[in-house]
Amino acid sequence: MNLLLAKMSKIIEIEDSEILNLFQNEQSREKAFTLLVKKYQERLYWHIRRMLVHHEDTNDVLQNMFVKIWRSLANFRQDSSLYTWMYRIATNETLTYLEQQKKRRSLSISDDGSELGNVLSNSLKAEKGFDPNNLEWKLQLAIQSLPEKQRAVFTLRYYDEMPYEKMAEVLETSEGSLKASYHHAAKKVEEFIRTH
Repeated sequence: MNLLLAKMSKIIEIEDSEILNLFQNEQSREKAFTLLVKKYQERLYWHIRRMLVHHEDTNDVLQNMFVKIWRSLANFRQDSSLYTWMYRIATNETLTYLEQQKKRRSLSISDDGSELGNVLSNSLKAEKGFDPNNLEWKLQLAIQSLPEKQRAVFTLRYYDEMPYEKMAEVLETSEGSLKASYHHAAKKVEEFIRTH
């Protein structure tokens, strides 16, 4: 077990620039991509999972995201960090997946996405071990009640502790609007927890 932890620690220590250099070489491209996946898979999985709830849905989006990254990595211009670029792809893939779910379920979604939030909340309530009195479960229900974009902003800031500057790159919007969005989301979450 200690050997596995030591290997994982070495992978995490690999600089993104090293991975990108390996990826540019045809002979080491697959190795580079494997290192990239091992380095970022868990963080990206949980970023997506917080917005989607279900493990299976998360894995589908994660797989699609890594396929996109594989196809686009050779053209990565490094205008932002690799981490930020991948979070942007993960967030966009997640939001696209949620939009597809709305259409697939033929829901009459209001502008704030509340109908989809209800579907996600019901899915969360069906999870094994759900306890409506547990604060963590209440927090998850509150997050699922947020509109999709606010949910993305809230999870990036609250769970990933991402600075607004990085969030602005990931979500391609201004820091000011992100601060306002996070403030509104936090108030909604607080209100939800207080009243439920």
